[in-house]
Amino acid sequence: MAEKAAISYAAERPKAFVDAVVAIALTLLILPLMESVGEVAGAGEGTLSWLTEHSGQLVSFVLSFLLIAMFWMIHHRLFAEVHRVNSPLLWLLAAWMLTIVWLPVTTAITGHMPGEDLLARLVYTGSLVLTALVSLMVRLYLRSHPDLHSIDRASFVGGIAADLSLVLLFLLAMLLTTAFPVLGYWAFLVMVLSGPVQAVSGRMLRRRLHPGDAVQ
Repeated sequence: MAEKAAISYAAERPKAFVDAVVAIALTLLILPLMESVGEVAGAGEGTLSWLTEHSGQLVSFVLSFLLIAMFWMIHHRLFAEVHRVNSPLLWLLAAWMLTIVWLPVTTAITGHMPGEDLLARLVYTGSLVLTALVSLMVRLYLRSHPDLHSIDRASFVGGIAADLSLVLLFLLAMLLTTAFPVLGYWAFLVMVLSGPVQAVSGRMLRRRLHPGDAVQ
């Protein structure tokens, strides 16, 4: 007896919900900075004192804002051609949103803790690895359920390569910031390698998944 297909639903409402969650996460990033402005002003200090005392928070805010925006753009491009969702996909999306709303917490941790706090850096970079991994899981699930989307094969290969490159580069950043604590946020400069790493990953995936399409 054939297995009953999972019930699917229109994707519009889940897409809108994900967008709202991401917007809230981006907004939450600014709250610690807003609180610190009040604290500095209450102590009778000026703008220069605030900029000096909270430079770490400012850097972590900008970095996290850019990273969450990047994750959302990747998600948006993927789901532009997703027309239906089912329960397993919704749970994967819930897991992805969990990693996104957790990032403001890790941002606050790294912004407040001393620079030598290794665990703070590991929690932050580990959270980014987790977000990229869940994004990859969502993409792989969609690839195995063509009834939910109209994404072409080449786009899937490129998307999987992009997700894998993020996982690898975030892991590299974690390794660098652990081995060389003085690097701090500079470890994330490895992200400039995303283009070459994605290209190599894409070629390897094409050879493995679609040997006939591999570039000779």
